[in-house]
Amino acid sequence: MNRKLSATTGDRIETEQSTLYFHTETIEVSRLSALAFFEAGEQSFAGQRFFWQNREKTFTLAGLGHAHTITSDAKEHRFDDVEQQWKKITQNVVNDENDIQPILFGGFTFDTENEVSGEWTGFPEAFFAVATYQLVIKNDQAYVSIHLITEEENTTEALNALRKECDELIHTAQVKALKTYPKPQIKSSYEPYKEEYLESISKVTSLIRQKEADKVVIARSLALQFEEQVTSPNVLSQVMMEQPESYLFGLEEQGKLFFGASPERLVKVSDKYAYSSCIAGSIKRGKTAEEDDLLGQSLLNDTKNLSEHQYVVDMILQTFKENCASYQIPNAPQLLKIRDIQHLFTPVEGPLKEGATVLQLVKTLHPTPALGGVPRMKAMEVIREYEPMNRGLYAAPIGWLDAQGNGEFAVAIRSALLAKDQAFLYAGGGIVADSQPSSEYDETLVKFRPMLRALGGQLHE
Repeated sequence: MNRKLSATTGDRIETEQSTLYFHTETIEVSRLSALAFFEAGEQSFAGQRFFWQNREKTFTLAGLGHAHTITSDAKEHRFDDVEQQWKKITQNVVNDENDIQPILFGGFTFDTENEVSGEWTGFPEAFFAVATYQLVIKNDQAYVSIHLITEEENTTEALNALRKECDELIHTAQVKALKTYPKPQIKSSYEPYKEEYLESISKVTSLIRQKEADKVVIARSLALQFEEQVTSPNVLSQVMMEQPESYLFGLEEQGKLFFGASPERLVKVSDKYAYSSCIAGSIKRGKTAEEDDLLGQSLLNDTKNLSEHQYVVDMILQTFKENCASYQIPNAPQLLKIRDIQHLFTPVEGPLKEGATVLQLVKTLHPTPALGGVPRMKAMEVIREYEPMNRGLYAAPIGWLDAQGNGEFAVAIRSALLAKDQAFLYAGGGIVADSQPSSEYDETLVKFRPMLRALGGQLHE
């Protein structure tokens, strides 16, 4: 096995409860598929894995096992709580700038005030994990890190056992052929709260006409029942083939997998420079290049969609004004085309002010008008009253951050929750004064399509 030791550290961390020791050890490995590595953990680490790949395919992350987890039910303070816990754990981790950093991966729920029971019952308002075995692929190089966070001062025996297990995982991922998975077989499907959803569009539209809000995003779900239990590697392999141009993510917790292929970056921070994407307003792809171009041009000229998009631009721009020393933004939106849908898209970027962090940006940006509405607080009140489900992690921030303050979060749309032989798909749309229930319903069908296709189903127009 071609391996090169790149870093070994062992750091003592004082917490309120105990003294923790954080040991990291990183090796460079040759020829390693992230999905094969994820799959190699099926027997020992199912339920404790995560996966991430950015849209540009320049950074891929896979984690097996939990060296440490950070959870928070601190409601509006959960972003600060996670940040403080992570800073405390990593305060003494000494790595060279070129070394692979320990990475914390996870997500926040959409709304801490939502108490609707269902498939998300019991899920913490914030859940993040440091993997026992962390794979990072960047610049065509692969690195595997071992993380041990323990109260035990003498860790020689534990580290040796982890090294041996790590060798086995790498060997399995490199030598065994990557499985070819058949598409899951759907036994049945149903649309929970379909009538309530359609009725909510009319009610919310009425509120907007009465000037109680400018825009409110209302979402719904689609439930699938499979012939047999579906595994996480199967689902991720399908999504990677179906939606390669999106942010791909998967997070296992409580025996379930939350996964998706999001077109939308919430925020990225790299070397104290921030990037975000304003994405709102959508239309389907055309069956021919000519039809696709006509649909795209109609989107670029559609008053309703341009208005929705501008809400997002204004809000994200305000966040960048508060957190960045300067910013850059184009004068008009462009088109972002992915397999099933095209969006209005405006990028924004700028250098961070002193003290601004990726999680502080996440806290300020969530939820954007594209996922919540305008004004934010009123829109959230309306969602709680009229949306008959709990979004859980859907439409919320999911992503990673390292020990040096770098990180990236996507908005968890085009997503689904897999629970053994069931899955719940989620989609929504922005409701404004002239919204029609039938057209909003049709828009959710388009947005269901990526996850539905990955799970073996299809929608007929």
